[in-house]
Amino acid sequence: LTFSQHSNLLRCTYIRVLFGKELKKLNLPQSAIDAAVEQDFDLKGYVFEASPEQLRPPRTVHVGLIQNKIVLPTDAPVLEQVRERSHSAFNGQVVHFGSDRPIHTVHVHAKTNFIYLLAKKYNMVVVSPILERDESHGKSRKNHIPSVGDFNESTYYMEGNTDHPVFQTQFGKIAVNICYGRHHPLSWLMYSIHGAEIIFNPSATDGLLCEPMWPIEARNAAIANHCFTCAINRVGTLCEYFKNEFTSGDGKKAHHDFGNFYGSSYVAAPDGSRSPGLSRTRDGLLMTEMDLNLNRYELYAEELKKAIQHDFKPNVLRKTVL
Repeated sequence: LTFSQHSNLLRCTYIRVLFGKELKKLNLPQSAIDAAVEQDFDLKGYVFEASPEQLRPPRTVHVGLIQNKIVLPTDAPVLEQVRERSHSAFNGQVVHFGSDRPIHTVHVHAKTNFIYLLAKKYNMVVVSPILERDESHGKSRKNHIPSVGDFNESTYYMEGNTDHPVFQTQFGKIAVNICYGRHHPLSWLMYSIHGAEIIFNPSATDGLLCEPMWPIEARNAAIANHCFTCAINRVGTLCEYFKNEFTSGDGKKAHHDFGNFYGSSYVAAPDGSRSPGLSRTRDGLLMTEMDLNLNRYELYAEELKKAIQHDFKPNVLRKTVL
């Protein structure tokens, strides 16, 4: 082999180990490509295919993941931050989780109204994490609250009380495993048990905390629970600066920022394949076409339901001794 051939072979092996089988690239419209160049954001598209079946037609859906920096300094007025976020949003389906949004009541707010209008106009289901006041209404709330380094969220969040809801939509059954929940395998499992076909994990996590785990957790969850998983992270540190120094009770020196949010949003499939991630430093939009027939049959939920009954008998086959 020539040096060039050897290098290409190593590269193909490296990509296959990282991402599983090679995915077809999604044919993106020229208008989207032009917009990515003009507005300087990362744009990628991939297709997750399932083998043709005799009894079921393909169940093809399109999912878009958005990652972006905050758009104004942290001390900017709340209404300005909301307005600017609305102006800079992509026409996509899912955005990352983050604390740059103000706490507010869900039903009456400029940002949610903006999202409603986008969803209706483009016939989309939009998953847009927000901070909310403690009113009682049917939403999916964050179950696992981190107390790790600067992410000492137990000082301003309470654990969610909505368990693991799954939302039936015209595009399939979706669930939202918010941020820190990705570290808990049973959290992914419970959404799957409730029938989720696509589990979104909107996050805001920095490089010092858990970047080595990032490319593994959502992919493992897709394989273990036989559903699609979508991991979304924010990017940037430029505007993520607080005038007043703060500490997190961990003995470290006071500082003005959380560190570098590294993006790298991706989608993983039940067969172990996954898309390459978006940029670590740039805003981005990842478009995917997926066939939900890759998901498991509804077997394990029924089995687990039986297993928790008091009269459950394990299915153990023993050799008869004569």
